[in-house]
Amino acid sequence: MSIQKRAKYGAEAFDGLRGSLPQPFPRTMGPNCQTYLQEVVTSGLQCDMVRRFEAAFESEMGIKHCIGTPGCTAALNILAAALSLEPGDEIIVSPITDYGTVMGLLKENYIPVFPDTELGTPLISTQTIAPCITNRTRAILAVHITGLICDMDPIYALAKKYGLTVIEDVCQAVFGTYKGRLAGTLGDVAAFSFDSEKTLGSDVGGCVIADDDELAEQIRFVGQSRGGQMVEGLGRVHAVNGYALRMTQSTAAITLAQLEIIRPAVAHIDRMIRLITDKLAEIPGILPLSIPDYMETYSCWMAGFSIDPNAFTCDAESFAQQVADAGLTGAGLGKYYLMPAALPFLTDKAEKHLFPFSKPPASHTYKYNANTCPNARDFLDNFIRWTTFCEKYQPEHCDLVAQIVATVADQNRV
Repeated sequence: MSIQKRAKYGAEAFDGLRGSLPQPFPRTMGPNCQTYLQEVVTSGLQCDMVRRFEAAFESEMGIKHCIGTPGCTAALNILAAALSLEPGDEIIVSPITDYGTVMGLLKENYIPVFPDTELGTPLISTQTIAPCITNRTRAILAVHITGLICDMDPIYALAKKYGLTVIEDVCQAVFGTYKGRLAGTLGDVAAFSFDSEKTLGSDVGGCVIADDDELAEQIRFVGQSRGGQMVEGLGRVHAVNGYALRMTQSTAAITLAQLEIIRPAVAHIDRMIRLITDKLAEIPGILPLSIPDYMETYSCWMAGFSIDPNAFTCDAESFAQQVADAGLTGAGLGKYYLMPAALPFLTDKAEKHLFPFSKPPASHTYKYNANTCPNARDFLDNFIRWTTFCEKYQPEHCDLVAQIVATVADQNRV
């Protein structure tokens, strides 16, 4: 039997990392964490901790419905199922993201369409989205990658012009703000991650939020009740091929406690990442991620910078290794975030016109490779990020980041 080299997640993914910067593990835990967990146990599993968390998150976000899930991938999965679209329908999706963003779409046999990003950024915009809209487009899924928020007002206006649903992937941007509003409240529906390495880190976990009563009910019905209906004289029947992706009581207990400490943590993260950004911007040839003016709070989950390839004698991969060796914990490239190039099974299905890429239900031929999104490809070729940014950073760590990067830059300067 062949053993795959499987991807690692959570604390396991951080094992063995060496460096001089703070790491998220062990996580900072909310003071009520043990109290809530004990309540679950003492009640004999009768306390509705899941609903307590959902109600608390609804209040914090200022929305009507929060549906807790076992993770962010699960949240996006049940959302895709609840959209109840047809095989071959198209969803426009940010090309720089994690597989969890698109997995649910693919399971439902929707066709992902990847627009390019704006030049020099990891974000999509109306300018890159508009050419991708066809008569089969049904939704736009905008990803707030690294915690940077897409310019959502123009995206929402464009979507409404064509009658499209706007979905936010807020897995890396929890409690980030855009023009005074929280990420996740800028479209029609949004998904969050509370996995252990995320900013609001629980053991695992995620949720979907929405103001639409009908959509929220459909998410619960399809995603958590397995599409099961009670019929008199028969019992349970399954109207749709549903799921049972429900948040556990223990996860809800931890996440509720973490929710109680998240706002000051995000405010601190915002201050530290802006300090690092200012310091990196002073180094010739180093291009920190640009923080848009419309973002009052940058809930940064992944810190990073780009190098000007013409300014140095080494490439980004070598530069990343050098800053990692110098103490920038876990520094490396993130080319695997380019979805058109990171899903070989999708490329294969599209090339062979396998369902749903057969015609019908597909309306035309699709291609998936790195060259279909050249801006996104070039951005990731020169983008260096390091391990999860967290509330443990202090100004001296920001100074150290700038010192390490400046030293490596000087050693490799043209």
